[in-house]
Amino acid sequence: MSTAATARPREVLADLLPASRVRDVALVLGGAALTGLAAQISVPVPGSPVPVTGQTFAALLVGTTLGASRGLASLVLYALAGLAGVPWFAGGSSGVSVSFGYVLGMLLASTVVGALARRGADRSVLRMAGTMLLGEAIIYAVGVPYLAYAADMSASAAIAAGLTPFLIGDALKAALAMGVTPTAWKLADKR
Repeated sequence: MSTAATARPREVLADLLPASRVRDVALVLGGAALTGLAAQISVPVPGSPVPVTGQTFAALLVGTTLGASRGLASLVLYALAGLAGVPWFAGGSSGVSVSFGYVLGMLLASTVVGALARRGADRSVLRMAGTMLLGEAIIYAVGVPYLAYAADMSASAAIAAGLTPFLIGDALKAALAMGVTPTAWKLADKR
């Protein structure tokens, strides 16, 4: 029987590693670092103060692979370090900006997708697709209103600048994530 099939329903990929506090600390630090590194993949979007980054992909991947509590801890560490001056927000920035709402949305999204992964949402491509799309929706549900407020934009202008230009890229990120974790479970099965 496969690991994915025999895994306890409450397991995420990180749980396949030998359990210890050191493991959990390393995973949280690694999740924060991965998100910070992915944020450096930053492409400006004409007419928008929000760039396309790898940050959302990393945040959702961290949530699904580490689970809700470690995923949240990773993203809290990422956010606090960025607020404290570590230049690892999009494009090497730090501190609060008009796009900080997306970081806040990533905290919630990482927690939600991590909780869903604990219920097996990371085991199949179809369930992972739904999980990633929900995670992206949560990020936008926090990020776009924050952008509207922080940049003094109307709701329609914030949607045009902070949502619409990113939909295709986010669909591609979701497709990539749909293949990553179910494939990782299959590889774990072969061990």
